[in-house]
Amino acid sequence: MTPGVAARFPRAGLATPHYLASGAGAAELARGGNAIDAIVAANLALGVVAPYLCGYGGDLFAIVWDGELHGYLGSGRSPANATIEVVSELLGEDPLLVGPHSVTVPGAIAGWFDLLERWGTRSFADLARDAIRYAREGFELTPMGALSCRGFRGLYRGLDDWQAIYGKLEAGDVLRQPALAGLIELLAEGGPAAYYQGPVASAIAAALQRGGGLMDEADLAVHVGEWAAPMRARYRDVEIAELPPPTQGVAVLEIMRILDGFDLPAMAPADRAHLVVEAVKIGLRDRDDHITDPAHARIPPEALLADEWIDSRRASIDPARAQVPAPGHPQRGGTAYLCAADGDGLLVSLIQSNFLGFGSGVHVPEWGINLNNRGSSFALDESRVNALAPSKRPMHTLIPAMMLRDGKPSLVFGSMGGDAQAQVHAQLLTQIVDDGADPQAAIDTPRWRVEPLDWKLRVEQRADPDVVADLAARGHEIIETAAYDGGMGHAHAIAVHPHGYAVATDPRAEGAAVGR
Repeated sequence: MTPGVAARFPRAGLATPHYLASGAGAAELARGGNAIDAIVAANLALGVVAPYLCGYGGDLFAIVWDGELHGYLGSGRSPANATIEVVSELLGEDPLLVGPHSVTVPGAIAGWFDLLERWGTRSFADLARDAIRYAREGFELTPMGALSCRGFRGLYRGLDDWQAIYGKLEAGDVLRQPALAGLIELLAEGGPAAYYQGPVASAIAAALQRGGGLMDEADLAVHVGEWAAPMRARYRDVEIAELPPPTQGVAVLEIMRILDGFDLPAMAPADRAHLVVEAVKIGLRDRDDHITDPAHARIPPEALLADEWIDSRRASIDPARAQVPAPGHPQRGGTAYLCAADGDGLLVSLIQSNFLGFGSGVHVPEWGINLNNRGSSFALDESRVNALAPSKRPMHTLIPAMMLRDGKPSLVFGSMGGDAQAQVHAQLLTQIVDDGADPQAAIDTPRWRVEPLDWKLRVEQRADPDVVADLAARGHEIIETAAYDGGMGHAHAIAVHPHGYAVATDPRAEGAAVGR
């Protein structure tokens, strides 16, 4: 791995975690498409060439700036007859991780069409050309893609439809997905109704029910995305915008508000790192205790940002000693983050995911769909706020973001990574805001990640050994990871300048920052 290479000051640009997807988006910008056209084209291609990150059976979230901020929640719901009692009985001793009971209604397809209806200038059919070509003619699987396929073979043991397509792939193999090409062509002809009703919905429901799943065609037919105002909080002289629940965006805002009370730039590196880690622990604990589908919440998310709440959380941090809370509730992830900007100032921060790599492992062979496992975020414990319930949206780790200065966006950013996402946001923001770091340099910097299950601190090999030793002396249990560890997230960013954009991409991914 080598540090990422940014696109410097183009009039338009985008970044994705796979170079073929970045190329698809760049082609749309070159044809005169806007940022929404480009990011949808890139996402459609990404779902084909990186099915281990996202795809046509997942969810989608976005923040868009068109002179104002707009948020989109493309989150699906659990089946209408999915209760803790029923699902627990069907699972037996198995965990709610993969398989048919982990699937929620996919929201990405509706999301693409909703975004295009509001801002797009080109048809879905035009934007899908590269995706259809890669699906039908095939593409060469990257080493990262092959590693993902090998890694999931055991987890998806017994899921024969998935194994037949992906189970034996190695780097350099040509992956063809003709059934997926047929799905994309059908969407181009029939729009989202062609997915949520009719033969596709029937095939999805049948694939799940063959494995004992509860989802039926009626669950798919009633899906709609939701427009929602992003939540905001100040950090120093900027404002951070994140999506509201059911995403974990408010956890980032809570973390940054806690850190706003410390003079981080004046601190020694180890003192500073310790405080950021401890603030992240608080944010993740409060996320697990309070964030879920808003219809099932026990307190409003704004309560986590109230002055009294923040003051008490900040006061609980011991500057000399690491806290080791009770075991938390980890949220794994695969996920793909993308961002785009155009010459008219339209900006989009978008994240799309099957959740854990390919998702549930349930593959719909007639249409080439890998169904998500976002329902594995649910708890099978009614005392938990994120407990499973009928027609409920699970707590989502997906958090596209923007940073505003003087009321206008100055940074479009985000990352994949499940639990790592909020942590990456905090690390990037403290570097960019407090240190004035260039976004590409901030993305290249060695990262750390706390694991909510045991609160151990994973640290990339490239980290300053003196800082790592100091953190260990304060009680942080350190685990060293690879130098450019994908578990630390794949972050991308676009910085807004008066004379153009600076587009940055993560060397931990296989993507590209492109501009024109």
